[in-house]
Amino acid sequence: METKDVLKQLRKHSLLSQSDFAEEVGVSFSTVNRWENGRAIPNYKTLKRIKEYCERNNIEFELDSILKEEKS
Repeated sequence: METKDVLKQLRKHSLLSQSDFAEEVGVSFSTVNRWENGRAIPNYKTLKRIKEYCERNNIEFELDSILKEEKS
C-alpha cells in the first residue's frame, strides 16, 4: 500500500476531515491534501507526530513500512 493510501485510510479510520487531521498532526489542510493525492510525503518529523497521534488513540500505524517504501 502506498503512503498516500495509508495516510488516507488512517484519517478516515479516525473519522477526521483533512482539516481536523492536519490540526492533530500540526500541518495545514493543503499539506494533508497533497499527501493524500500523492504530490508530497510527510517528512520524518511529521511522520513521528503521526505515530504519536496513533499511539494516543490506540491506532496501529506502521511507520517502518512507510519509511522503507519512501527509500525505494
